[in-house]
Amino acid sequence: MDVLKKDIRGFSKKIEEVKREVSKGIIGQEMVIDAVLKSIICNGHILLESVPGLAKTMLVRLLTQTIKGASFERIQFTPDLLPTDITGVTIYEEIKGFYTQKGPIFANILLGDEINRASPKVQSAMLQAMEERRVTIGKETFDLPKPFIVLATENPLEQQGVYPLAVAQVDRFLFKIYVDYPAEEDELVIIDKNMETVRMEDFGIKEVWSPKEIMDLQEMVKSIYISDEVKEYIVNIVDSTRNPDSYGVEIGKYAQYGASPRASIFLALAAKATALMDNRTFVIPEDVVSVAHPILNHRMILNYEGSARGIKTGDIIESLLAAVPVL
Repeated sequence: MDVLKKDIRGFSKKIEEVKREVSKGIIGQEMVIDAVLKSIICNGHILLESVPGLAKTMLVRLLTQTIKGASFERIQFTPDLLPTDITGVTIYEEIKGFYTQKGPIFANILLGDEINRASPKVQSAMLQAMEERRVTIGKETFDLPKPFIVLATENPLEQQGVYPLAVAQVDRFLFKIYVDYPAEEDELVIIDKNMETVRMEDFGIKEVWSPKEIMDLQEMVKSIYISDEVKEYIVNIVDSTRNPDSYGVEIGKYAQYGASPRASIFLALAAKATALMDNRTFVIPEDVVSVAHPILNHRMILNYEGSARGIKTGDIIESLLAAVPVL
């Protein structure tokens, strides 16, 4: 246990250093930065929903620069994109013969811009690669690099040329985060920084960790202790999304479907990551509550009445968290 405490202390300091480096170019948005870091620690993927212009691409590029030797790719999803455009293709040339041209999915950090603009076939290929962390090109199967983290974005304003993500596919994302506009005081700082800084190199981002350290961290987070009582608390929260009446939550009637068992797994794992980032070797109920919204946001489906009334899944989740007793 003493060795684990020492390792956690070292990694938690490193994570704080990463946050400081990223904050050189990203003003505000601490919640988003924390969520992305937790996704990396959990070896999970994240779905960001926001309007354009909120520095999602810059965040990912700055984060990549903190990882020594990490590769970054960006895919701009469009309706005419083909699965082979992202995974790769087998090519024949008279001199070379057959060879494989790998696609942009072969990266440590992958930014998928407006994933809901891609056709269902492309979405399926992308999300299958996210789940299995390998792709098949022609007759060969290739493992994706480690670590492999996808940050996908959705633009809620677009109504034409979009293909909503299937519920089963969205369920594969660890988090769904709604990125809001910055506070006014933060936006004043953003104006000054962008007037003086026009190149990524000018931020002076330092390399803080390596891909191997990230993989070690992903293994270490599994060693964080979680008690049976906290596990039961997690199960009760997920159960309340399916049976809100049993917990006396009136607003729960607007939920058509509750969260899947994957939500329970991710709640426990993300709570462990939260404990690690707080320099603890054990999970407390507050860790679970802190990650409940981004894990349950996209796993609760509103019924027709709820959608018509403009009910937000976040309001239901908040009521459920207040109703489920902490054991």
